[in-house]
Amino acid sequence: MKSIEKYLTQAMNLVIVVAMALMVVMVFSNVVLRYVFNSGITASEELARFCFIWLIFVGSVLAMKERAHLGVDTLISRLPRAGKVVFVLISNVLMLWVCYLFFTGSLTQTIVGWGTLKPATGIPMAFHYATGLVMSVGIGIILIGNTWRVLSGKATDAELIQIVESEEVETGEEAEQELEHEASANAKAKNKASDKR
Repeated sequence: MKSIEKYLTQAMNLVIVVAMALMVVMVFSNVVLRYVFNSGITASEELARFCFIWLIFVGSVLAMKERAHLGVDTLISRLPRAGKVVFVLISNVLMLWVCYLFFTGSLTQTIVGWGTLKPATGIPMAFHYATGLVMSVGIGIILIGNTWRVLSGKATDAELIQIVESEEVETGEEAEQELEHEASANAKAKNKASDKR
């Protein structure tokens, strides 16, 4: 299960990187062509918009996984564990309901969008609306997994607060680097001790 999650995360990161790179290349080259050569690539605006939408919706799934969405934890952080559990379950149920609404709306628009083509590229509008399907399914799976961890008692107190401060992320990375540095220093010390023997 962890390997599937790892590959899906890598695939989503790849989609984001490729979309961002394509956007930069298309927009920059179109600006240069317009101002220098008084011409342009007609399809670049539609394609850049297409990449931007996929970048945002796939990125929102990754942000949900990393608990990086905006939120206020002033009340929840002060509650005892039982109160945190209740609030997490309520918020997860509400978010799952929103994912369901988003999925059904996106599915309807995707079906309708097969018959509507974009004027410059000829890409069906369904590919625009399919981003909602990907996002709602991805976030829904994460929410179901989080809810299961809470109900089974496996969720830590930190997981019950569903947002992570940017400082916490930085200090967590710094702590990991310090641990790696200490581990390598200990390994070197052991190697020297064994060499002396």
